[in-house]
Amino acid sequence: MRPVYIATEFVVAAATTGGYSFLSDSVSRLGEIGCSAAYCSPRHEILNGSFIGFGALLVGGALLLSRSLGPWVTGLLVISGLSSVATGMTPLDQGASLHAIAATPLFVAQPVALIVLGARLRSDWPRLARTLLAAGVVTGTAAVLFVLSSDGLASGALERLALWPVLVGLSGFAWTRLHVDGRSGG
Repeated sequence: MRPVYIATEFVVAAATTGGYSFLSDSVSRLGEIGCSAAYCSPRHEILNGSFIGFGALLVGGALLLSRSLGPWVTGLLVISGLSSVATGMTPLDQGASLHAIAATPLFVAQPVALIVLGARLRSDWPRLARTLLAAGVVTGTAAVLFVLSSDGLASGALERLALWPVLVGLSGFAWTRLHVDGRSGG
């Protein structure tokens, strides 16, 4: 679902009028409902729907893989998924404070989940563990820098760096589960 979410950003941004920058504009700006002569995201419902859909799938996937993930990582990913759902339901231009409250758990829980999962897998899957730890550090650092940058010139890039690497980490973990489960079942 995450690759579809990333593709959705590009589709929504392509329809946006008034200029949108992946480097400096937040992802949430694409989900703004209101339009003005200066800016409009006419496909906002697609992006907000992708936040909701991705969040629901993240919750479901975490629960399905809970034995492999462990209780802490499962809980952190459920929190992340619920935060994504809440973010999609609270567009930025409809209440910036509420939107920030909805989105914050995602930026905190995902990096911590990757780091905890990486630490958990160090002995069984050392390469994957290093990838997860690196992704957790990168996403966590980018999340902090995103918050500190406010609406700076690179805030959009920092936000994406805080979100997109999670795809690599969680996909890698899911792939190992499919490989292990497929081998043990066949």
